[in-house]
Amino acid sequence: MHEIELPLRGEHIPLDALLKATGLAPSGGTAKQLIAAGEVQVDGQVELRKTCKIRAGQRVTLGDQAVRVVADGEAGEG
Repeated sequence: MHEIELPLRGEHIPLDALLKATGLAPSGGTAKQLIAAGEVQVDGQVELRKTCKIRAGQRVTLGDQAVRVVADGEAGEG
């Protein structure tokens, strides 16, 4: 599984914005479709809320891709 590390600026990022920002979805519309189809997991559980708040320490997966969200300044430490 390929894992991307995303430094978080601020307290959270909406799930659809995270997918777009990391390139897992080419657009916000596609991100929303993937979430609605049940293809996205947050911490191992299917997440259907498009604007679910993702915080540092959480892991988002889509297929064989994963995103580990870290607090800004902690990138590369895990």
